[in-house]
Amino acid sequence: MKLGVFTVLFGEKKFEEMLDYVQASGLEAVEIGTGGYPGNVHCNIDELLEDKEKREAYLHAIKSRGLEISAFSCHGNPLTPDKAFADECDQVLRKTIKLASLMDVPVVNTFSGTPGDQENAKAPNWPVAPWPPEFTEVLDWQWKEKLIPYWKEIGQLAEEHNVKIGLELHAGFLVHTPYTMLKLREHTSPAIGANLDPSHLWWQGIDPVAAIKILGKENAIHHFHAKDTYIDQDNVNMYGLTDMQPYGNIQTRAWNFRSVGCGHSLEEWSNMISALRTFGYDYVISIEHEDPIMSVEEGFQRAVDNLQSVIIKQSPTDMWWA
Repeated sequence: MKLGVFTVLFGEKKFEEMLDYVQASGLEAVEIGTGGYPGNVHCNIDELLEDKEKREAYLHAIKSRGLEISAFSCHGNPLTPDKAFADECDQVLRKTIKLASLMDVPVVNTFSGTPGDQENAKAPNWPVAPWPPEFTEVLDWQWKEKLIPYWKEIGQLAEEHNVKIGLELHAGFLVHTPYTMLKLREHTSPAIGANLDPSHLWWQGIDPVAAIKILGKENAIHHFHAKDTYIDQDNVNMYGLTDMQPYGNIQTRAWNFRSVGCGHSLEEWSNMISALRTFGYDYVISIEHEDPIMSVEEGFQRAVDNLQSVIIKQSPTDMWWA
């Protein structure tokens, strides 16, 4: 395995300055935003698509520092009823798949998206209960008419370009659990898999190790984000896990994102790393920083230090003892 970082947290740094910082931190990979919610501060996608020499220079800057690109990321909502934003997300996703293919980047990360409740809807609608029955009817319509047709097409495009899609299992989007991930994969393409982020699993009540086993058995983990979550049970008792308070309400929120090791023990992180290796994922562990009580530098370095102590880097040896 290799340790990397989602470079969106270094948005104030210029491209090569960011690479120098990542290299000096002892990492081996970068995950780079190409648009959508993460932005594209370190990747001018149109410029790179149009110019082979600029692509080669871009890759040289990365490889000359002993780094690789683990994924391009363009998290957005291509299914939203906001047509302008949906079109923007769709176009950047298609461009990112093409760019990933040209630059031998194996994974493109994004969200599955959430449509509205009907064709004339004005905003996304995320049903979370089967009753009253109109909730189930909405969900069935979303999957049949929007989610599956769209990702069938994108899955085929990804296959044609020899690229895998990593959907982040993020509540608020239709694919947010191992079950919804495998259901979409079954109806679309094996190119569709998970960008597994345990921080979003914990607050849904899902054990990340169990999720790794479920998805790993199906070869459905394409990328991995390292981010933690602290759950405050006292606040859960008041607001529930579907807490709608702004992220800035740190004291009263039911849960908050944390740097690795600040929400769950390193033993739990070690168990996840071991499960990833055991069930077939031996790729990059990409740090994502969204800790509201730490600076970017401190939260990032805390994650690096903690992960360096649990990551499995070398291939296993023969079982000389057996």
